[in-house]
Amino acid sequence: MKKVLVLAGFMALATAISCNEDSLNKVNPNGVTFDTYFNNEAELTAGVNSIYALIQSNSLVSREWFFTNDLRGDEMASGGGQLETPRNQLLIGVHDTGNSLVNAQWTGWYRTIHRANVVIEKGPSVKSIPDAIRNRLVGEAKFLRAWAYYELGSLFGGVPIYTEFVKSVDGAKGRATQKEVYDQAIADLKAAEPSLPATYPATELGRATKAAAQTLLARVYLQMGDYASAKTELQKVVASGLYKIVDNYLDLTNEEGEFNAESILEVVYAPSGGAYNWGGDSDGTALQEETVRTQEYSAIGWRNVIPSDKILNSYEMKYKGDAKDDPRYDMSYWKTGDKFNEGKNTMTEDIVQGNSSTVNGVKQKVSWRKYSVLYKSAEGFVQSGINMRIMRYADVLLMLAECENEAGNQAAAISLMNQVRARKSVDMPPFPTKNYPVSNKAEVLAAIMHERYVELAAEQVRNFDILRWRKNGKFTTDPLSYFQKGKHELLPIPQSEIDNNPNLDQKDQNPGY
Repeated sequence: MKKVLVLAGFMALATAISCNEDSLNKVNPNGVTFDTYFNNEAELTAGVNSIYALIQSNSLVSREWFFTNDLRGDEMASGGGQLETPRNQLLIGVHDTGNSLVNAQWTGWYRTIHRANVVIEKGPSVKSIPDAIRNRLVGEAKFLRAWAYYELGSLFGGVPIYTEFVKSVDGAKGRATQKEVYDQAIADLKAAEPSLPATYPATELGRATKAAAQTLLARVYLQMGDYASAKTELQKVVASGLYKIVDNYLDLTNEEGEFNAESILEVVYAPSGGAYNWGGDSDGTALQEETVRTQEYSAIGWRNVIPSDKILNSYEMKYKGDAKDDPRYDMSYWKTGDKFNEGKNTMTEDIVQGNSSTVNGVKQKVSWRKYSVLYKSAEGFVQSGINMRIMRYADVLLMLAECENEAGNQAAAISLMNQVRARKSVDMPPFPTKNYPVSNKAEVLAAIMHERYVELAAEQVRNFDILRWRKNGKFTTDPLSYFQKGKHELLPIPQSEIDNNPNLDQKDQNPGY
C-alpha cells in the first residue's frame, strides 16, 4: 500500500460571535484565533497541511484545475453533449466573466494564498520548534503561495497581490501588473528554496522539495521570456542527480508509479471508497482524498472530453514516413480493440459513449488513457486515488532544451530531447529524423514543440506552453482556432471580484470581456 501525506489537518481558527445585542462584534474569549493557535510544531504543521488540502480540493487539482488548463489548450475536443456548458465555453473560447471554472481558479488560488499568508506571518513566532523545521514549514508555505501567483499571473495577468493575511474588510488590494505578480512568485521561491529539503521520508512524500522550487522558478522565468535565468534553475535540478527518466512511460500516470525517480512534485490522493465531495469542498474544509479525473476522461465513464484530432495526428508514425510508430500513442489513449482490466476485457465501440475522432482518415472512438483506472478495473464511473503529477524530470529536460536553443546551443538542446526519446518503453529514433530536421534554431524549436506536445499530452502543461510561446513571439499561426488577439491571451477577472473588491472596477477587467 502506498504511503500518503495526510492533507486534512486544518486550522481550527473559527471565531464565535455573541448574539447579545449589547455585545455584538465581540470575539468569543474561548474561541481559537490566529493569535492563539500557532504555539507548537503540530499546529504549524497543521497550518501548512491545510494549504496542501486546499490545492488538493475540488476547486483546484482534483477537478477544476486540470479541466481549466486542458480546455485552454489544443489537446482536447468535446466528448459529446454530456460536456457541461461552462467547460464547453472554455473549450471553444466563448467563456465570460461568470464562468464557473474561471471563478474556481480565482477563488481556489486566493484561498491558497490566504492560508499561506497566515503561516508565513505567524510561523516565525513559533518558538517551541527547531529552527530547521520552522524554516522548512514556512518555506513550504512560500512555495505554495508562489505556485498560486504563477497560476494567477499566467491565467489572468496582473492580479491583486497579498503578502499578509487580510485582517479587515478594508484590506482588499487593487491590480498589480503581471510582472509584479511573477516577481512576487520569484521572491517567494528564492526565499523558500534554501529551507526546503532535497528529499523527504516516505511518510512525508508530496511536500515541496528543493527541486520543486527550482522547477517552478524556471517555469516563472520562462513565462517572462528570461531563458538564461530559467536555464540556471533547471541545471540545478539536473545537477542534483536525484532524478532520471524512468523506463515505463505508463508509470508516469498510473498508481503503481507514484513517486518514482522521474517525479518532482505530486498532489497526493488515496482510494477512499467513493467519498468524493462534489463541489462541497471548494474551501478545502472537507476531506478530499480522491480525484474524478478517470471518471471525467476515461473511455468508460462520462468521457466529457476526448483527445483532439490534432494531438492524435501529431505522433510520429510510419504512414507519415517516420521510421517508427511512436509508442507513446498507444500508452496515452484507449482505442477499439485495446485490452483493459488487467487484460480481462476488450474495448469495443458499443461500451464507449460520445463522439468519435478521425485518425489517419479513419473514424474511431479514442479516449484518454492517462490517469485512467481502466488498466486494472472494468469500472470507469469511479473516483480514483491516482496522484496528479505536477512536475516531472522529462519536462525539466525539455524546458532546458528550449533554453539551450535560445542560447544558440543547438547540439545541447538536441541531446536533451534525445534523452527523453530514449526512454526504454519509447525508444524513438534520435533527432534529426526525416520529418524533424534540426539543422538550425527554428528547426530545433519545432522539434521541441513537437516533443513537448506528445510527451506531456494532457498533463496540464500545454496551456502554459501556448501562453509563453504566444507572448514570446514563437508562433506564426496561433494553435487555437478561436483565438482573438486582445482577448484570449488571458481569462476574465470574475465579475464577482470586481463587484466586491472596492479597489477594482470595470476598467480593471481584462481586454475583450
